[in-house]
Amino acid sequence: MAKVKVTQIKSTIKRPKDQKATIIAMGLGKINRTVEVENTPQMAGMIRKVSHLLKVEEA
Repeated sequence: MAKVKVTQIKSTIKRPKDQKATIIAMGLGKINRTVEVENTPQMAGMIRKVSHLLKVEEA
């Protein structure tokens, strides 16, 4: 599988609980924190769910 680099660029303040939980499950939680993850169908769904809070790049 390909890897993607995911960076949180917006805050989770005033966001629904499910979006906050998704950000935490991805290993993020603070602005400008970056993680490198496998591009699995499960991770792609998580990225799509909170895409408005993230910046995604190919790794």
